Amino acid sequence: MSDVFGTLASWLASRDVFTLGAMTSSLPSDLSPSTSAPARGARLPLPELLSLAMAAFITVLTEALPARLLPRMSADLGVSEAMAGQVVTLYALGTLLTAIPLTAATQGWRRKPLLLGAIAGFAVVNTLTAVSTHFVLTLGARFLAGVFAGVLWALVAGYAARLVPEHLQGRSMAIAMVGIPLALSLGVPAGTFLGAAIGWRSTFGLMSLLTLVLVGWVVARLPDFPGQAEDSRLSLAGVFTLPGIRSVLFATLAFVLAHNVLYTYVAPFVVPSGLAARIDVVLLVFGVSALVSIWLVGVMIDRWLRELMLGSTAMFIGVGLLFGLWGDVPAVVYGGMALWGLAFGGVATLLQTASAKTAGEAADVAQSMLVTVWNIAIAGGGVLGGVLLETAGVSAFPWTLVLLLVPTLWVVWRAKRHGFPPVTRRV
Repeated sequence: MSDVFGTLASWLASRDVFTLGAMTSSLPSDLSPSTSAPARGARLPLPELLSLAMAAFITVLTEALPARLLPRMSADLGVSEAMAGQVVTLYALGTLLTAIPLTAATQGWRRKPLLLGAIAGFAVVNTLTAVSTHFVLTLGARFLAGVFAGVLWALVAGYAARLVPEHLQGRSMAIAMVGIPLALSLGVPAGTFLGAAIGWRSTFGLMSLLTLVLVGWVVARLPDFPGQAEDSRLSLAGVFTLPGIRSVLFATLAFVLAHNVLYTYVAPFVVPSGLAARIDVVLLVFGVSALVSIWLVGVMIDRWLRELMLGSTAMFIGVGLLFGLWGDVPAVVYGGMALWGLAFGGVATLLQTASAKTAGEAADVAQSMLVTVWNIAIAGGGVLGGVLLETAGVSAFPWTLVLLLVPTLWVVWRAKRHGFPPVTRRV
């Protein structure tokens, strides 16, 4: 697995090489590399960034794998599949309810112990899930997993930014976030296979062992950074009212809501095109295209963040129009899925980078807000899509995308001073 992380990361790191120590004076103090960090050469600190990518990998795997193992979990725990599905709900609630307040409460904590605590928490809760014979205990473990996830997601982007100078922060975050698509495209299928082969409990136990390896990796490789001094901390209201933050949060809400309206119900959506039996191929096209998008964004983000966000939003609007006009044509569906993957794949990195740069010293709190909004959009997409499916049918999905994304494009375009500003590119 480390070879896979390293190969993808090298794509993102290979285009430009800079000395890390020479360009930190322009960074906000909380995003500057710490003097306690080990001396590094001219390249991006890949071992450190890959440890963050592995943390993201384990977080996504912990979140997504139970949905694929529900029949086995429900039979073993003696509950219905519908009841077993609440392990997914409790995880989401843990993140939604605690990400912002916990991140705000721990602003003054040193970053490495806090990150290690969140990672070690996954080892504990996945072990509890593996050994629990009581459904209530399993639900409690899943809620705590969501709590640790909220803390970790708030830390990762800011940590990745602190490891490098300002002009490499976008690429650094892209490498740190490569664990997300790897978890979805490789980790979840592999975990599902292992769940069938050795049992779901053993699969969660293996995840705990993998997490312990990561703890050792982080202890050995990641530098520590201080928390914010008390006199420099902003309140939640203060962070929310920073110029540009609301633009980033609105773009996050609308874009991710549009994505999940369609993605949650993509199986019924492709029925009119006759591709219901090929849904695995349809999703493979989306997934491969999304990986390409992540690579492209990682290469270009530090110089073209604004243009990439505008382009992704405009491309997604185009997908909505294609699906709305010719969504019953198989070739259009395949082409639209490829464009959709290109539009969506790198958006998490774009939004997190925009949030971190806009918030400056309050980056971690801003990230917790973004994580919360992202999860609200996921839940909202499921609800809104379900209502549309029951009332207007799948033909309403593409036009809902357009209605959500046109104002998103306008907000991103308007946020040229704060939120999504153009980058001054060196000749």
